[in-house]
Amino acid sequence: MSLIVQIFQIIKQTKEGIRNQQVYIVNGSSSIYTPPEPGKVLMKKLENLIEFINSTNSADPLIKMAILHYQFESIHPFPDGNGRTGRIINMVYLTFTNLLDLPILYLSKYILENKPIYYNLFKEVTETNNWKNWIIFMLRVVEETSRFTLQKVNAIHTLFDKVVNEVRTKAPGIYSHELIEIIFSQPYSKIELLVSNNIASRNTASKYLKRLVEMDILQEHKVGKELLYLNKELYKILAQP
Repeated sequence: MSLIVQIFQIIKQTKEGIRNQQVYIVNGSSSIYTPPEPGKVLMKKLENLIEFINSTNSADPLIKMAILHYQFESIHPFPDGNGRTGRIINMVYLTFTNLLDLPILYLSKYILENKPIYYNLFKEVTETNNWKNWIIFMLRVVEETSRFTLQKVNAIHTLFDKVVNEVRTKAPGIYSHELIEIIFSQPYSKIELLVSNNIASRNTASKYLKRLVEMDILQEHKVGKELLYLNKELYKILAQP
């Protein structure tokens, strides 16, 4: 329970917890579902969800994830941010069951691109107990997102190796594997990032980053008084739909 609340609080940057007011699930301007009322009813259903998550039954983890996702969204335990919280719980669960080493699948992409279908299938489970189509849809979410993510990961690995060879060959004086790892850890790097990771002193870090700009690997951006360095090709890979 505390983990679920913590995920919500991080997403929403709030100290709020389980909701104490009635909320409604809407698709556009129409309400499609009324979650359980706050208080004992809501808490009982949350406890049932947590018991299901932790149970050691024979259900396939992917099918179980599809079921618990419906359970969580139908309980709607928070005043806002339930969708994002629920999708992160999916990733935590797949990691917990050892289907993922790291929670890197962005399930939101496929769900948001197919939002009308998602809501219609949610409604079918609620009104007609049609679990089959819901489970198949959620399995497709995992499949398509896995393919998409694998393509991204492979492209990043290929680019990483290319940059390693380029820096090692053309700028051996600044090359270190740790430096390349830092500029691939996120799209933007800055001097402080190199300093805090013991790559170089501040002056040396500035020289390293400027050399990478000269090599057209990084691109300098000034934001206020701060200089940021964009890994151009990494950003292109991450930004591709």
